[in-house]
Amino acid sequence: MANTYTQCYVHLVFAVKNRESLIKIAWKNELGMYITGIIQNHKHKLLSINAMSDHIHIFIGYNVNQLIPNLVEEIKTSSNAWVKNNNLSKFKFEWQRGYGAFTHSHSQINTVIQYIMNQEIHHQKRTFREEYMELLQKNEVEFKDEYVFIFFDDVSQWE
Repeated sequence: MANTYTQCYVHLVFAVKNRESLIKIAWKNELGMYITGIIQNHKHKLLSINAMSDHIHIFIGYNVNQLIPNLVEEIKTSSNAWVKNNNLSKFKFEWQRGYGAFTHSHSQINTVIQYIMNQEIHHQKRTFREEYMELLQKNEVEFKDEYVFIFFDDVSQWE
C-alpha cells in the first residue's frame, strides 16, 4: 500500500526439545546460515543469529507481511529436516514447542546484536532458564510456569 512504512525489530528465542544439547559447534554456523536463508527468503533482514548447544537467538528486521508464528514454524520445521537430512545428530533433533518473540527499538539494535553474539560468555555465568526468565520479566510478559519451556539444570556442555 502506498505511503505505508514500517520498521520493526524482533528477537526470537527457542530451545531444542527437552533442552537436549544437540547443536554441536562443528555445525552450528551451518545451521545459522541455513536459517538465515529462510529468513531472507521471506524478506526479513537478519541482524544477528547465534546458537548454543540447546537453544538459539535470532534477531531480525521484521517484514510485517508475514506472521511471526508462521516464520518460526517454517524455521523450526525446515531446520529439523535439514539436521536430519544431513545426519548431523545421532539423536532425534527437534525444536521444543513455543518460542519467545521480543520487540526492540532502533536504538537498541547494537545492544541486542552484542548480547546475541556474546551468548557463550553469558552462559558461563547463568543458565538458559535464568536468561529466558529475565527476558520474560524485562519485557513484562505474563506467563504461567507450566507453559514455559521445559528446563533441565544439568544440560551437558558442548562436545
